[in-house]
Amino acid sequence: MSASPPEPSIPADRSLEIPAAKLRRWMELALSRVLAHLESLPDQPVTGPGLPAPSPLEPLPRQGTPLEPLLDHLFDEAVPHTYNTASPGYMAYIPGGGLPQTALADFVASAVNRYVGVYAAAPLLARLEANALHWLAEMLGMPASTRGLLTSGGSLANFTALHTARCERLPEDFLGGTLYASDQAHHSVAKAARLAGLPASSLRTIPSDPTFRMRLDALAEAVVRDRKDGRAPFLVVASAGTTNTGAVDDLEGIAALCRSEGLWLHVDAAYGGFFVLTAQGQRLLRGLGAADSVVVDPHKGLFLPYGTGALLVRDGAALRRAHATATDYMPALQRDDDPAVMDFCEHGPELSRGFRGLRVWLPLKLHGLAPFVANLEEKLALVAHAARRLRAMDGMEILAEPQLSVVAFRLRREGMSPEQTDALNRRLLERILARRRVFLSATTLRGAYALRICVLSFRTHQDRVDEALEIIAQEAAGLSGPA
Repeated sequence: MSASPPEPSIPADRSLEIPAAKLRRWMELALSRVLAHLESLPDQPVTGPGLPAPSPLEPLPRQGTPLEPLLDHLFDEAVPHTYNTASPGYMAYIPGGGLPQTALADFVASAVNRYVGVYAAAPLLARLEANALHWLAEMLGMPASTRGLLTSGGSLANFTALHTARCERLPEDFLGGTLYASDQAHHSVAKAARLAGLPASSLRTIPSDPTFRMRLDALAEAVVRDRKDGRAPFLVVASAGTTNTGAVDDLEGIAALCRSEGLWLHVDAAYGGFFVLTAQGQRLLRGLGAADSVVVDPHKGLFLPYGTGALLVRDGAALRRAHATATDYMPALQRDDDPAVMDFCEHGPELSRGFRGLRVWLPLKLHGLAPFVANLEEKLALVAHAARRLRAMDGMEILAEPQLSVVAFRLRREGMSPEQTDALNRRLLERILARRRVFLSATTLRGAYALRICVLSFRTHQDRVDEALEIIAQEAAGLSGPA
């Protein structure tokens, strides 16, 4: 039998293996643009110049392009056409400060490119991420049994929590279940319920009181009514800092009701949860640690970049029961009795996931907790200062007093109808935004159009808040009647 001829060798294509010197040069070019961008933030416009002219999508690139013109396009064209959410003048919606220190963590995490969804694949990195989650639970006053998951944000975290609660409190035929949230709850709650398989009719919207907090009496009545009608109440979603006004529900009262009725208490604290680290927040958020599950967004209250949410579940085993699966091609999975040993793929919907833990762990290790607490206390003081100044302005009405770091207000003029008042305030916001120094947002409260100031960026200090108040006063003075 003749021997087989040797197979030809396969040439190695190393075109994507960049030499260290070239990669260093690219990193230096990018770093110089990033540092210049960050240093100029206080002077940059807080909004873009408007929508760019429509243009066709780029064709698929067949050849490479040098880095310099690509960076020019990003920093000179693409980035300026945005809401400048990193600006000290950005006080709209719920700001995300974007600590640049986190970019170091993201760079390292992307460069080493380790898979952390299963403990066995990267045990010390998974332990690091579990440690960061343990710190978050400790901040919120949750027990040692708590387990959690870092997510892309509050929406995915709310969905994961609702799915977990549904699995724990309802049978497989769950369509008779009902859940409860206030008329001020974030819209992601309704979306999460739908994604968890519940029909829209399952969600009960509970009215809020004059301070925009869920009415406990109305909640209790709704639960009794549903039980009488043969439904299966299973979940209450309380808010710890609503987007509209920063309102915090009566967490202690709702927790007591949930205990007596056997309901799962989920607290959406995406915006407000970390204020529990302050003296004011401890009083307002009393009862937060009694929740069955809590959502917080470190990209809000810990000033990290967007894409950093977290879910914490009091009974960590419940989180795993709701998401665990088994397959032949996975490595051996761990037991759930050690908080530092986590198979994250068993605790949420994602199998493939980035190494999110480093972007929480590194800033906290670099700085310790104290600077984060000091920043949160400063933001509470700044919005209280803004509210005092607004009250003193002629014709200005506070529609929602600050509970955390949001104040809602509007301008009123004698003899105007509600419709004219709404139009007046739309014009006021347009004039404020036209200055491009501060960015405020608007909402509707009890049918009235309202402007909002939300202070939550680590870069926002009294000088920019005072500038915002001066702009508001100047533009309000120029509006005397209907357009």
